[in-house]
Amino acid sequence: MPEDIAPATAAAPASAEPARAMRLGVAGPVGTGKSSLIATLCRRLADQLSLAVVTNDIYTDEDARFLRSAGVLDPDRIRPVETGACPHTAIRDDVTANLLAVEDLEADFAPLDLVVVESGGDNLTATFSPALVDAQIFVLDVAGGGDVVRKGGPGIARADLLVVNKTDLGPYVGVDVERMVREGVAARDGRPVVALSRHDEASVDELVAWVLATLAGYRAGGHVAVDPGPMAPHFHADEEHPDGGFTHTHDNSHDNAHDDSHDDAPQGAAVGEPA
Repeated sequence: MPEDIAPATAAAPASAEPARAMRLGVAGPVGTGKSSLIATLCRRLADQLSLAVVTNDIYTDEDARFLRSAGVLDPDRIRPVETGACPHTAIRDDVTANLLAVEDLEADFAPLDLVVVESGGDNLTATFSPALVDAQIFVLDVAGGGDVVRKGGPGIARADLLVVNKTDLGPYVGVDVERMVREGVAARDGRPVVALSRHDEASVDELVAWVLATLAGYRAGGHVAVDPGPMAPHFHADEEHPDGGFTHTHDNSHDNAHDDSHDDAPQGAAVGEPA
């Protein structure tokens, strides 16, 4: 072979698709409509994508049975995980059971495009570990109260998408939906918010478009999983400081531990006060 001719080598494409499906987490308090949202996504995307779902309940497979009975996917593509503990334990602290369920689905139905992991209903501090999901949606609903966005939390502030669900119920529960959405936008520093009703096709279109765009970014290598963290900065008002209160943060390395340092705490403010 002449010295100036190098042997041919096979170069990997610069933007090769990931070797596995994108994993999308759906979290939020009890009753916000997480399972219904997932059913809606499955109905709209099952003809375009190869999908699977993992559900989480503490002692039952209720959410998996709901999705199976809705007929949105082949029942074998919906796998329940019984966490046996607080829901956030299995999506953040020890994700082993969920990872195994996701990997089993990927092995059984390869190639999958998207695996949705539904958290059990939890409080406003519940977020997924980026070791489990690549992107996450946090779901609130108007029936939970118009002030819930102002209560804050890492899912509200920093999940990839905030969904304000069941907007059609606003007039029946006395909630100003537009204000609730504005407050969500303000709390998220430009991160997206979708006001959703499964009866409003335009809002469903918006949700589906976000999922497809996020999947496209993941496939192109441009999506980076971000950890929302266990707790956002938040405000305390108390009898000792009724006019000012104080804002503080918690050490993100301890999900359930309370950090004793406070940002901008007034002189004499209580330290280590429960959130």
